[in-house]
Amino acid sequence: MTYPQTLDWMFSQLPMYQRQGKTAFKKNLDNILALSEHLDHPEKKFKSIHIAGTNGKGSVSNMLASIFQEAGYKVGLHTSPHLKDFRERIRINGDKIPESFVTEFIHSHKAFFEKHQLSFFEMTIGMTFEYFAKEKVDIAIIETGLGGRLDSTNIISPELSIITNIGLDHTNILGENLIKIAEEKAGIIKPKTPVVIGEKNEINSFVFIDKAKKETAPITFAEEKKYPDYPSDLKGNYQKKNKQSVLAAIGILQTEGWKIKEENIILGLQKVSKNTGLEGRWQQLGVHPKIICDTGHNQEAMKYILQQLSEESFSTLHMVLGFVADKDIDSIFSILPQNAKYYFSKPNIPRALNLEDLKEKANKYNFKAKYFSSVKIALEAAEALSNKEDLIFVGGSTFTVAEIL
Repeated sequence: MTYPQTLDWMFSQLPMYQRQGKTAFKKNLDNILALSEHLDHPEKKFKSIHIAGTNGKGSVSNMLASIFQEAGYKVGLHTSPHLKDFRERIRINGDKIPESFVTEFIHSHKAFFEKHQLSFFEMTIGMTFEYFAKEKVDIAIIETGLGGRLDSTNIISPELSIITNIGLDHTNILGENLIKIAEEKAGIIKPKTPVVIGEKNEINSFVFIDKAKKETAPITFAEEKKYPDYPSDLKGNYQKKNKQSVLAAIGILQTEGWKIKEENIILGLQKVSKNTGLEGRWQQLGVHPKIICDTGHNQEAMKYILQQLSEESFSTLHMVLGFVADKDIDSIFSILPQNAKYYFSKPNIPRALNLEDLKEKANKYNFKAKYFSSVKIALEAAEALSNKEDLIFVGGSTFTVAEIL
């Protein structure tokens, strides 16, 4: 198979959460454990850091990878989902996994995948571990896909675990309250392995403390510490908390023998996008009118986005938004500003919220809204109706942002 044919097979042959939602989620680790054995346990052949959380785990993963790169290490980075190219998910020192490795891996193990009915994410994780093992990375930064306890990444034995924060997202899978969601995320806490918690919440911090005690895992709450406010190329006020998590993790890793100097931290935080290729985090796409996009896609993320927007200078705010069907849209709509102009659209994925349902939900909030069949058309309309002093924001879903990058 060619590379495009390989991707077509991966995307369509088997369940993929990003396309189908809840029906693609596996409730055990049997498949990934079987695949690991089939591949001779590649995840045991490199050191790793494991990162979970409702928001911020992608930024934290990329910040850590950038710092390790500046310190001279060969760094594997696994994140999800991708924005433009599947290979964004699997990188070494910022370079995407070669197309040839993707096609050869799928071709070599296709019979096993079909026999065991592996999901898209399970195949991808197996590919990630195999690639990092063969390339002999010094450290791999591994971001969970969804949750933690039952996530396919949760077969690694990391040097350190990080849980950035907890919010009401994927409630149909992870649980309908913060305690249940915290219990799922806490599933990445491993025996005698340090864990960093990005945000301390009175409602759910006891879940992490109890789990850490059971596993004899040293626990650090990053927001209780004081760290220098190093500048970063990742903009947005919400990155301050992500940097705290990163600096807490680096401090622990330094005591365990990882050779990371302050200059590596400073340069690493300033060159995240350049070193790792990260996009879509408070990224400016245009000037006059100013166009900003961000992949934040739940109420907690939108609160940070709106706070950041309130600090911008503009005449009129234009919001180009698209959502997936399994999100709690009402929780997002309830905090959106009434004085903005809205351009609602449907991202080009099967899981997208259709325009009829979107319009029905939006009508309850009396937004000044127009509706468009694609994100691109919605953005073009917003640009046509904007003045040079206005601001256009694009978001609501990772897939909305992906379509305009």
